[in-house]
Amino acid sequence: MPLEHTQGKAVEKLLEQGLFASRWLMAPMYVGLCLCLMILLISFGKEFVILVEKIPQMTQNDAILGALTLIDLSLAANLLLIVILSGYENFVSRLDIQSHKDVPAWFGSVDFSQLKMKLVASIVAISGIHLLKVFMDINKTDAQHIKTMIIIHLVFVISGVLLALMDFISSKAKTMKKG
Repeated sequence: MPLEHTQGKAVEKLLEQGLFASRWLMAPMYVGLCLCLMILLISFGKEFVILVEKIPQMTQNDAILGALTLIDLSLAANLLLIVILSGYENFVSRLDIQSHKDVPAWFGSVDFSQLKMKLVASIVAISGIHLLKVFMDINKTDAQHIKTMIIIHLVFVISGVLLALMDFISSKAKTMKKG
């Protein structure tokens, strides 16, 4: 075997190892998202305290709006957790927690396509909650703002449907290719 070919293979192997190791550059981003999860927890706590303080003069609308705000924060936190865990496992390294009794049922089985779908579904849900909050207090919001929020929500919904359709078509194509 010529020396140049051997050197070329060595360079190629070194480059490939470096590229593969670069996945660890994502790890600090997932740590940052964990810190964002803590920020959401603090925000949830503040909103909860505000809600509790309003109980004596609270109307039914206030209670529903307060609950929707807490649900909104909870959905955002769930979304972050899904992105953190499945993103780390899909792109950085497998988590060795299969023997832990509290491992979520979906853990280890969410691929990139499913992660996108969960992300879009969560965004649609969060957008829907924001829209519902506006509708609950419709007298305080101008018509243009409501129209804009509806359009944005519809864009999210349509994007989600199109993404699901693309994934469906892609999975059918893979199935046909195998068979």
